[in-house]
Amino acid sequence: MLTVPDVALAPLLPILIVLAGALCSTLLGFWLPRRTLTFVNLAALVLSGVGMVTLWNGAESSFAGGLRADNAALLLGLTILVGSALTLLVSLDTAYRARVSFPEFDAMLMYAVTGCLLIAFSGDLIVMLIGLEIMSLSGYVLATLQQSRRAEEAGLKYFLLGAVGSAILIYGIALLYGATGSLTYAGIAERASGLTPANLGILVAGALLLLSGFGFKVALAPFHQWTPDVYGGAPTSVSLFLSTVVKVAAFAGLLRVFGGALADAPGWQPVLQILTAATLIVGNLAALFQTNFKRMLAYSAVAHTGFLALTLLGQPDLGGAALSYYLLVYTFMTAAALAIVAALQRGEEGMEISDLRGLYHRHPAYAVALAVCLASLAGLPPFAGFFGKYLAFQAAFQNGYVGLSVLAALSSVAALVYYLRPGMLLFMPDRTPAREYAHGQRPATTLALAVCLAGITVLGILPNLWYGWGANPDIWRVLAGR
Repeated sequence: MLTVPDVALAPLLPILIVLAGALCSTLLGFWLPRRTLTFVNLAALVLSGVGMVTLWNGAESSFAGGLRADNAALLLGLTILVGSALTLLVSLDTAYRARVSFPEFDAMLMYAVTGCLLIAFSGDLIVMLIGLEIMSLSGYVLATLQQSRRAEEAGLKYFLLGAVGSAILIYGIALLYGATGSLTYAGIAERASGLTPANLGILVAGALLLLSGFGFKVALAPFHQWTPDVYGGAPTSVSLFLSTVVKVAAFAGLLRVFGGALADAPGWQPVLQILTAATLIVGNLAALFQTNFKRMLAYSAVAHTGFLALTLLGQPDLGGAALSYYLLVYTFMTAAALAIVAALQRGEEGMEISDLRGLYHRHPAYAVALAVCLASLAGLPPFAGFFGKYLAFQAAFQNGYVGLSVLAALSSVAALVYYLRPGMLLFMPDRTPAREYAHGQRPATTLALAVCLAGITVLGILPNLWYGWGANPDIWRVLAGR
């Protein structure tokens, strides 16, 4: 007898609204101006966010649990929408100068957001893989839309290394299925504890392959090689999207798999510990030697990947709450810094760190905003970056990773050096001609910066405005769908 599939529309609605915005940009791009489509997509993101809020505490699912709108998915999904909206706002002012002011930019970005939401809402490995591929393919296109040699090189590197990461991840999924006979997170979690020695070895091999595949997506060392070249070569608005929204989605997948389905599986925690330590060391040391501000931010993103990975080593209830808070704060900090670069740079290669000298005397508002971002990225109180790092340290320390927590704290102190250098240059006197692009009013970028600075400051002083939502342990105990 034919079984009617479980297709509940409520958990699908936030994703379908974003997909509708992508289709609108695709089909109406010949008739509507690009700015009009951008406002339509911003409205779609807002409506999707409203839909997520209405689903809070509903724990609804669709496709027999393949798509889950639990509170963990909603928290991560809202962060994805925030980063996407900030990208669109910045692109309103900078897309024309960056030579990406056409409807295909909005269409590809909204398709990528659709894939990101699928990852966050996934209840099994197949849905997660579909979302990951939609996100990745759209990201490859976004990185090359500028029609410049730098963008083409960035897109090619991103595609080749991303394809390797996807292939490794698919092999890992195949091994997990071979070991457990299930593709759902709940099924894998249930069967992982009672495997025979032979199947246990296959499970560990699959888990390590999955960790390596995700390592490419989130830029864990040594899988981070593409990050500085892609972030530096792609249009700055695309770099903003890749370094915030794509990273949030990839960590959502990591949390679903390793904080849920494989939480009790052996073997992967020591490897993640080594990768995290390598990421902290490589990211911070490489950032010290950069002269280009955009590349410095790229290696800074690698270093923050290490801090974010600390939360995965904690217990799911503590680590999940810390990760959700840190991801939102990281989105605000990185988006604001790259928005300022996009507004001021003369070319898409970004700005040299030395070009920031005396910025306060030419653009005081931008200089103060960038100083706040750098202070928060460095983890200085009272900004939100301090509390985000504290929660990451706490999650790892309380689960017994004392040495790694000490290394993370020391690397955070070392990071002050490369954040302090541009921070000091901003307020130094400078009698040389202005090095920035001469521009008029940029209301959309100003709005995006205001949102980011408000988030960095308010969430640093009152972290429970967001952290309180995720502090409920029950949210993260159901990651595996149990």
